[in-house]
Amino acid sequence: METELIRLTPSAKLVLRVLRELRISDSLTLLNETGLSRRSLMYSVKQLKNLGLVNVQVCLKDSRKRYYCISLANDI
Repeated sequence: METELIRLTPSAKLVLRVLRELRISDSLTLLNETGLSRRSLMYSVKQLKNLGLVNVQVCLKDSRKRYYCISLANDI
């Protein structure tokens, strides 16, 4: 797992660090906190999700909205 963390892109490491602080966030908040472009943010979230480090939840009130949070299974 540690070698996979080392191979993450700098933007993915930034997103992971911000999510550690916020615990749960939507994409708009992540965009503002990281300063990344939308495309870079989504690619970073995809990397983290594939490693099982981030969970993605759909908002029940608005299915277009997604929330991102640190995976509890991987205590980072």
